[in-house]
Amino acid sequence: FTEPSPALTLKAEYVGATSVNLSWTVNNSTSNPYTYRIEVVSGTSVRNLTSSVTEAAITELIPGTMYNFTVFAVAADDQAEEEVSISLYTKPSPVLDLKVEYVGVTSVNLSWADTASDSYTYRIEVVSGTSVRNLTSSATEAAITELIPGTMYDFTVFAVAADGQTEGEGTSIIQYTKPSPVLDLKVGYVGVTSVNLSWTVNDTSSDSYTYRIEVASGTSITNLTSSATEAAITELIPGTMYNFTVFAVVNGSQMAEGVSISLYTKPSPVLDLKVEYVGVTSVNLSWAVNDTASDSYTYRIEVVSGTSVRNLTSSATEAAITELIPGTMYNFTVFAVAADGQTEGEGVSVNLYTKPSPVLDVKVEYVGVTSVNLSWAVNDTASDSYTYRIEVGSGTSVRNLTSSATEAKITELIPGTMYDFTVFAVAADGQTEGEGVSINLYTTPALVNSFRCEPVLKESSLMLKWECPPGNNSGFKIKIFNDTWEKEEGAPSCTGEGSAETFTTPSLDYFSTYTVTIATLSNSSESDPVQRMCNTSITDPPAPSKAPLVKAVSHNSLSVEFSDFESVNGPLKAYAVMITTEEQGCGSLKSKLNNTYEDFKKKMTVTYVTYVVATEQAKSPFPSQNGTNVVNVGNGDKPCGYKNGPLTPLHSYRASVAGFTNITFNTDGIIVAEDSYVSFSPCSEAVLLPQDPGVIAGAIIGCLLAILAVVTVGGFIFWRRRRKDKRNTEVSFSPIKSKVIKVENFESYFKKQQADSNCGFAEEYEELKSAGVHQPKFAAELPENRGKNRYNNVLPYDISRVKLSDQSSASDDYINANYMPGYNSKKAFIAAQGPLPNTIEDFWRMIWEKNIYSIVMLTKCVEQARTKCEQYWPDKQPKSYGDIIVTMVSEVVLPEWTIRDFTVEKSNTAEGHTVRQFHFTSWPDHGVPETTELLINFRHLVHEYSSQNPIESPTLVHCSAGVGRTGTFIAIDRLIQQIEMENTVDVYGVVYDLRMHRPLMVQTEDQYVFLNQCVMDIIRSLKDRKTDLIYQNMTAMAIYENVTPGPGFGKANGYH
Repeated sequence: FTEPSPALTLKAEYVGATSVNLSWTVNNSTSNPYTYRIEVVSGTSVRNLTSSVTEAAITELIPGTMYNFTVFAVAADDQAEEEVSISLYTKPSPVLDLKVEYVGVTSVNLSWADTASDSYTYRIEVVSGTSVRNLTSSATEAAITELIPGTMYDFTVFAVAADGQTEGEGTSIIQYTKPSPVLDLKVGYVGVTSVNLSWTVNDTSSDSYTYRIEVASGTSITNLTSSATEAAITELIPGTMYNFTVFAVVNGSQMAEGVSISLYTKPSPVLDLKVEYVGVTSVNLSWAVNDTASDSYTYRIEVVSGTSVRNLTSSATEAAITELIPGTMYNFTVFAVAADGQTEGEGVSVNLYTKPSPVLDVKVEYVGVTSVNLSWAVNDTASDSYTYRIEVGSGTSVRNLTSSATEAKITELIPGTMYDFTVFAVAADGQTEGEGVSINLYTTPALVNSFRCEPVLKESSLMLKWECPPGNNSGFKIKIFNDTWEKEEGAPSCTGEGSAETFTTPSLDYFSTYTVTIATLSNSSESDPVQRMCNTSITDPPAPSKAPLVKAVSHNSLSVEFSDFESVNGPLKAYAVMITTEEQGCGSLKSKLNNTYEDFKKKMTVTYVTYVVATEQAKSPFPSQNGTNVVNVGNGDKPCGYKNGPLTPLHSYRASVAGFTNITFNTDGIIVAEDSYVSFSPCSEAVLLPQDPGVIAGAIIGCLLAILAVVTVGGFIFWRRRRKDKRNTEVSFSPIKSKVIKVENFESYFKKQQADSNCGFAEEYEELKSAGVHQPKFAAELPENRGKNRYNNVLPYDISRVKLSDQSSASDDYINANYMPGYNSKKAFIAAQGPLPNTIEDFWRMIWEKNIYSIVMLTKCVEQARTKCEQYWPDKQPKSYGDIIVTMVSEVVLPEWTIRDFTVEKSNTAEGHTVRQFHFTSWPDHGVPETTELLINFRHLVHEYSSQNPIESPTLVHCSAGVGRTGTFIAIDRLIQQIEMENTVDVYGVVYDLRMHRPLMVQTEDQYVFLNQCVMDIIRSLKDRKTDLIYQNMTAMAIYENVTPGPGFGKANGYH
């Protein structure tokens, strides 16, 4: 065979780790019969393979080893031909156990294994998305850096043979780099059981991140996941320390390094915040906490007042806050503070005022009967906003008052009662009070009501009477004194308000004036005293020790001379001369005071009263010297109901004088012994009258005496019958003196009397002074009635005085008032004094009993700073006067007078009627009005109204004394009617008639002249203008059209 042609080309079709596929071509056309030997040489190792084709797969090679492959074409003769060689490395084996040793944010450390690695190098292919880069390592590890955080990388490691080119199959691992740690981890909110976290991430791959939040507290760890850069962590424990670590997570597993923040959750708000104590400058608070971590808590207490804020700390669930301002509004907020001393729970607040300081210097400014005035001081800076509560305690009764000032007037208290007044300063909330400051005191006891004193008849003591005052009392202090003597007595307490109380004084002097005061006591306090002037009773005068001196004057008369009785037991009102023919003693003279001369002549008695003389008459016309009185017995006088008849010649007579401090007569003028206060002198020595000087004369005298006796007895019987008849009809008086003048003649009469400064009127007035003055006034002079008279010289005559019918004692019928005649009726008017404080009830009794519908008041209550009349009517509220209830229903005030209407009712009855008061306010005391027209118009106003009253209803007229202005008004009314009805005028006669019914009527000469001037003006107006002055000023009347209710006619009491 010829030598084979060498292959033209030898190629490695495949290089594997343990095999290589070679192919070659032979250009010799005869190559087919060739065989081929392939020599495989590696180092010292040689082996041969044979192939019958132009290719060969060489196996069992060592990976990564340098081989020289030589292909020999062998002819059929087995002769070698020229070879063709190729050298190459087998591919290294894939690396084993490729691992990520470390994953970082921008780097990854890989490691792998390779048994034939001594000659190897390694290529690491780093692929991320479209980004590919290669790294080389000579060791079986590599640190790949400059990676993108949080990004998925495909790392492929190729073992590279020693030629630096032949690479084994790559081994891959996919790995995410760690995300970057989160940035700016912040706590957005810290709550009690939740925390809100937020953070940022700058990685480009952050969109694919999730986040793990590790929540650690103590040994407890929980993990939460968030897909956003924030998280709300809930279900935490209040007030607890937590460590929150946030990890960025990619691919669900690869986490960045955690970023941590530690904090405490807020403690829960404290519970049940209570004010345990509120003081003036301190407050104690307490609260509760239920948190498990509360043992580690402290507490901050924020104290706010206005703009002032301060903070206190407490380690316990209570706090005493001091140094506060009294009476000031504070807001206390308590915060639970976690163990870090910073994290606070939500504050819980309470608002309150500190207590005001106790008030200072509580003083009683005034203590009254039903009121007390208190004052106090306060030094607190907040005191401008204070109010004050005053607790008024008495026994079990407590009431509260409020004051906005540092003073209070407490009213509606019970007189004489112990009260405890406690003053509390109250802060601006109206509730928080300071400590009370108390003061104890008794109210002043009430004055006794209706205090009066009455003499005890014929005893020297006084009976004091009063009504138990309202409220409480422990008794009464009574003082009795006069200019030279004083005594204090005590009366026991009373309990029923209005109950009648009495006290009889020890024996005093008879007929003496004492000042008696009574003060209500209540423990240590006493009321102002109520004072009365009291007169003890009169009694029988002391019997004189000396008998009267009796002397014969003629054969039928004798004189009795006696000295005045002592008036220590009362003023001597009268003396009675008693004649007796008893030879021994006088016997019981008192029982013989009703024996008369007629009784003696009829031999019914041997002792009789021959003469009665009032004390003011005893001195005249009888001779008198040094208190000695002389009475002629037997001269035929007829004093009272007795006859001073002639005595019998040649008979012996003895005399005794009876002295009276009170003398009472029956209707026949006979002394009522049992009602009189009398004592008797001893009987005189007997006196024998001489014989008649001549028988003839005696006979003549006897005849005359017989005639005289008949006349006397007849006259007496006639007088007695007339007196009895008159007692049942009208009051009788002395004959009326008058000076009647015709109207047409009055002007000349007036001018005549007016001449020489009213000289004629002055003479007339002087003549009137004695009219009526000798009429008895026994009732007015009784000691028990003296205190009911305003003036001692204005006392009503017994014969015309008004008697009250509803009486509980003998003196209760008395009032200083008289019936006065009008033009048509002898009882058209009642003239009265202005009421005293102790006679107001009697005044209204009179109005009720006498059926009065009209009152004319002619005085002001006070004139020239002196009380002229008590205000006897109520102002706005109804008022009771005894059992009479008076209500003012209207009042019209005009410049010259005021008109008031009252309803008058009697308690416990359905009866009542209207009373109108005409109050003339322009008449000075003891003077006259400015013009006659003014009074004439006023009289017309009264007359128009009164004429509608029941015919038996008198008009009550009063001023102060009830004589001057009162008399002038009544006289004008009568004179106007006289002019109208008779065309005559009798000013003198009218005044005389009035004075016979009540003393001093028309009290001054000026008033008497004014009466005449009124008449003159009326007559002139009739003559000159053919009009009546009485009806001129109708404008002044028109205002009353709306205040003229018709009087009621439901009651018509009789007169007494």
